[in-house]
Amino acid sequence: MRVTVENGRAVKVVGDPDHPPTQGVLCTKVSRYADRVHHPRRLTTPMRRVGQKGEGRFESISWDEALRLAAERLSEIARRAPEAILPYSYAGTMGFVQGDSIAQRFFHKLGASQLDRTICAAAGAAGLKYTYGASLGMLTEFFDESEVILIWGANPIASNLHFWTRAQEAKRRGARLIAIDPYRSLTAEKCHQHIALKPGTDGALALAMMHVLITEDMLDHAYIADHTLGFEQLKARALDYSPSRAAEICGIDKQTIIDLAHLYGSTKKAAIRMNYGMQRVRGGGNAVRAIACLPSLTGAWRVRSGGVLMSSSGWAPVDSHALARPDLMPGWPSNQPRIVNMNAIGDALCNPGDAGFGPKIEAIVVYNSNPVAVAPDSERVAAGFAREDLFTIVLEHFQTDTADYADLLLPATTQLEHVDIHKSYGHTHVMVNLPAIPPVGEARPNTEIFRGIARAMGLQEPALYESDETVASSAYRWDDPMLDGVTWETLKRDGWAKLNVPDAPFANGGFRTPSGKCEFYSERLAQAGLEPVPDYVPPYESADGSPELAARYPLAMISPPARNFLNSTFVNVESLRATEGEPHLDIHPADAAARGIHDGDRVRIFNDRGSMQARARVTYKARVGLVVGLSIWWKKLAPDGRNANQVTSQALTDLGGSATFYDCLVEIERV
Repeated sequence: MRVTVENGRAVKVVGDPDHPPTQGVLCTKVSRYADRVHHPRRLTTPMRRVGQKGEGRFESISWDEALRLAAERLSEIARRAPEAILPYSYAGTMGFVQGDSIAQRFFHKLGASQLDRTICAAAGAAGLKYTYGASLGMLTEFFDESEVILIWGANPIASNLHFWTRAQEAKRRGARLIAIDPYRSLTAEKCHQHIALKPGTDGALALAMMHVLITEDMLDHAYIADHTLGFEQLKARALDYSPSRAAEICGIDKQTIIDLAHLYGSTKKAAIRMNYGMQRVRGGGNAVRAIACLPSLTGAWRVRSGGVLMSSSGWAPVDSHALARPDLMPGWPSNQPRIVNMNAIGDALCNPGDAGFGPKIEAIVVYNSNPVAVAPDSERVAAGFAREDLFTIVLEHFQTDTADYADLLLPATTQLEHVDIHKSYGHTHVMVNLPAIPPVGEARPNTEIFRGIARAMGLQEPALYESDETVASSAYRWDDPMLDGVTWETLKRDGWAKLNVPDAPFANGGFRTPSGKCEFYSERLAQAGLEPVPDYVPPYESADGSPELAARYPLAMISPPARNFLNSTFVNVESLRATEGEPHLDIHPADAAARGIHDGDRVRIFNDRGSMQARARVTYKARVGLVVGLSIWWKKLAPDGRNANQVTSQALTDLGGSATFYDCLVEIERV
């Protein structure tokens, strides 16, 4: 980003035209980032709660007072039961410095519980790890040379604009674009074909494609022999998934599967762009594994415009140990604190403590996240945060749904006000983030807030007090060939650097698995007692898997991101929220008619976990049996004070312990 500053204020934020992946283009949300930084309701002073939990009533206090209160309470708990302290954070900033460097070191030093940060993409990451060895994929810049692009579980017009630009260029050159998505998204509308399968059935579709590729011998036998492991086991699995069987599972036509496999198998320059929507179901990890096997069967990896991309974050040589310093944990590495999965935060906060769980959580420190809005099973989450005996510190830019439950609310800086260093998961550049303006009001970087608490607690560990520049300079293994001579100083000077990734990264194998091959069969999964070959794992909640539940709640619901929101970020920027209007629910005309629902009606969406209200949009964008609620609204900014996570589940994915947001059955009624 390039930021224009006048009198200490950011007045304009634009893309950097010299940056090859983004080429000067920002998405709708980030192009208004200055509005967010200088928002009239930006938090600018530390505050202490004076009302009931959840009321959101606070009074301003000094930083000295805030740090003293935090230190007193955390010190007392840490002396008795350090695991009763829990951090909760995710990707409010994705930088390594303001994300989990000093913060992680602080909690490691205390011996606090650890957080399993898996809410977004862990199932897909696990699927790639067990197949390729890490989150690796083809380079975004070569999609414009592809002749077939499968956009699988993705809506890049809303979430990956820079890829979509290249896909559009490929389309102009004659490429065929196919969207595979239960919902006819903005992207699906602009593709040549939309395959609207049932949610959570992507793995069955991929296996049926393999069935056709194998039975009709549309394989690159040399690539399979040289660069893959476990073909015979994968073949046996795929032969169990005929197009007829998969068509029934997926709710699509058998010929559609056959034609898709023929097109994919007969095109060397065939590329797949997966995204995280299709892995937010019970079988998400296995589905990613199955799809990731496809280019190794056909040899699409031999060309730079073939292969698959879900995440490229694994190319960056991050020095996680230097950043987080797990060696600061008492008893490390043999005796580590318990791990709490962030998707089950509702149950964790409501757990009174027992032999299996350990001590009750008495303090939670939230930064870079808004769990009361974004975590699943929201009624349970709110009940946990409402505990009067829970000491809650929230580092934030605004008074979010979660901030309303804070005992201490501490103002944090934004990207424009602090030092950071980043990798990407959509391209293969690393980037530096230098402050363009001074902190707004009394806001402080996350790092400085944690240093202040540590200092007030009397902690002596030098690693807690390293400067942001020192931390940033330790973020990467600078001698790694991927960085090819890049240093912290040159990165700081230039702003960004391209990693040394080959144009066709797996043309000659070289996967990062133990075998060095694309592992159709994973010995690591077998040793963990898990299925070593990709399989279709049905959703927890579906007519096939749970018929009794489906009888009461017959509609599947997914809640993908609204175009103008980034999870719960940007929801409070009035211009962006005005574009979204209000919470909507897209429903197929047949499902609407069966319930007496008309376009524009206010409807109630409900299941055993909770309910929310939205405005019905009767549309063919939703397939029969599916409803779609674009998300995620701050609950306090929704008309009924609720959002889609009232009905989502704390159940976890097959691999990676990720969230199953799109594995959800509901019923709908008119209000």
